[in-house]
Amino acid sequence: MSKNVKTSSFAYYFGSWSLIHKGGSVKLSVFKGREAKLNRAIFNALAIKGPLTAFEIYKYIRSKRIFRRKLYSVVNRRIRRLEAEGFLVKIGRKLTKAGFTAPVYRLTAKAYLAILLSTLDFEHILTLTDDESALKLLAALVDFANMSVF
Repeated sequence: MSKNVKTSSFAYYFGSWSLIHKGGSVKLSVFKGREAKLNRAIFNALAIKGPLTAFEIYKYIRSKRIFRRKLYSVVNRRIRRLEAEGFLVKIGRKLTKAGFTAPVYRLTAKAYLAILLSTLDFEHILTLTDDESALKLLAALVDFANMSVF
């Protein structure tokens, strides 16, 4: 007997997009709410393809089944919001076929950190970490947060 195994809708629509997935133990604000899927898709496009213009990001996102009806204005608005929040940065301008220049965006270190934190499972890390590595991680986090453990 074969059991009917149901995959998550995110994995079904994105197929081989293994860079960003749900399932981390941390819920970051950039991956919450109604804009979470589009934010993940924008991050994925820029992480896989490198620096792109807003229209190139839009074309890449539209190639995925779940975003087939997504409007350019929605994607562009989300890109500008992510830029204002510090997840994207303009690195230059590119001449388009229409003859005007469009800004080129890339991910910042903050965006890569958000991707990493959203994919990490901290329970798994705790089971694999030895005392020396745990002390180094604890020292880095305490130093960053300027706080005490107790």
